[in-house]
Amino acid sequence: MTSGTAAIRAQTHQPAPATQAAGIAVARSALHVDIVRTRAALDLIAAQWHELEARLDGAVLFQSCAWARAVFDFEAARGNVRFDPVIVTLRDGSRLVAVLPLERIRTRARTVLTALGHAFSQYSDVMLAPGIQPGDAVSRLLHAAIKAAPCDAVSFLKVRGDSMLASGMPVDHMLTGTQEGAPYIALDAFPDFAGYFATINHKTRKNMRNARNRLERDGPVTHHVAASTQDRLGVINRTLKGRAERLNDQGLTSRAFGDTAFTEFCQSLASRDDLPVLAMSLRHKGEAIAEQWGFVHNQRYYAFVASRDFSNSDESPGKLHLGEVIHVCADQGLRGADLMVPVMPYKLTWATETVTVRDFALPVTRRGLLVLNVWDRLLRPAIKKLVLAMPAQWRGPLMRAAGRRL
Repeated sequence: MTSGTAAIRAQTHQPAPATQAAGIAVARSALHVDIVRTRAALDLIAAQWHELEARLDGAVLFQSCAWARAVFDFEAARGNVRFDPVIVTLRDGSRLVAVLPLERIRTRARTVLTALGHAFSQYSDVMLAPGIQPGDAVSRLLHAAIKAAPCDAVSFLKVRGDSMLASGMPVDHMLTGTQEGAPYIALDAFPDFAGYFATINHKTRKNMRNARNRLERDGPVTHHVAASTQDRLGVINRTLKGRAERLNDQGLTSRAFGDTAFTEFCQSLASRDDLPVLAMSLRHKGEAIAEQWGFVHNQRYYAFVASRDFSNSDESPGKLHLGEVIHVCADQGLRGADLMVPVMPYKLTWATETVTVRDFALPVTRRGLLVLNVWDRLLRPAIKKLVLAMPAQWRGPLMRAAGRRL
């Protein structure tokens, strides 16, 4: 057993800190863990799961019950017999106080516990009710997950620095990959969109106004919010196609687009009532020049996939459209808009803050420790840095020949 697993076990059984409130310290003795591995069992806790997430302010869309259901339904629909969910819950008596949605994936190199819907989700996190100590809760949940689904390592991709998971990880966890950022717009800090827009740099506002005027001299510029399943599906399909073509042109890829099922998964979301999709288009002379779609959860918008017409790059259609997207979010009374990883200049134009995002890992076996150190911490970042330094016309053929996701 590695030091990571030992830390989990040790933290699980250590006494409550003396500084804890008496009520919390006593309640710890009543905490117990359950494992959910089927859709039927998920449905049994759905009402309590929804109640828990409604009490939270964090960016927990990808730990929500609706996201879990979407993943379960998609994997069942495509007959994926390798789908191995491990949703760990923590109860205080009969009250649900924590949820850690995971799945176990197996490769030739190792077996890993990672976030549920790992190929498609954006943030790894844990749901914790207010008052639950993160370190103790995460240790309990991880210990139970590893016991129920033995693995070589636990891997959490894209962990926000302000998340409960970041606060609760065992002290000897590993950092893998490179530090990234997630731009965010705190709309609830302003009385309305006009109040927020006034904070954008004056020169930037002038440049965007001039760009829009140039487009309008050639034809009308309009903004549309998809109102039907068919309209949402149209935006989803066009953005996926446009984004895939751009990645291919640049010789780039991503975990999501590297999965052949990603398009089908996204298409399956267009008609779901429990996971609202907000899909929008900026059109010039009736043709889309920038489009974006994402999810609305707990009064927060999560931008998921965007694409734009690069023939209009001089007019910054992506930047112009993001302004319209934020205006829609403000008009709908949303508290904020999460632009998610990666940091890009057009996002920073609008962001009020950028949250640090890192990949965390915890080895469980010697194999897991070896692979994490050799591949995740050493080779993969070095190869990725080398590939990104190449001219775009070299990267494409190299990535296609390698058939790998970096």
